[in-house]
Amino acid sequence: MKKIIITLFAVTAFTGSALAADVIEMKKGVVFNHKAHAEAVKECTKCHAKAEGGKINGFGKDIAHKVCMDCHKEMKKGPTKCKECHTK
Repeated sequence: MKKIIITLFAVTAFTGSALAADVIEMKKGVVFNHKAHAEAVKECTKCHAKAEGGKINGFGKDIAHKVCMDCHKEMKKGPTKCKECHTK
């Protein structure tokens, strides 16, 4: 019984990352490569409230412009100008 519970917990914990889309198309022509960001950042809570990921509460223009651009500037990697994200 103990093995079953541990197995169910492990499957549940890793399902979110396994089902996450590799590339997400957002508004205004922004394409977000989740897989590349997950590999580069390696810390889900840098963006998500929980380590297992999930939706980002309140995510929209303001959060994207603040959190995402601040991270790009901090890491000195990634787009920081409008047309570098908004390609359409």
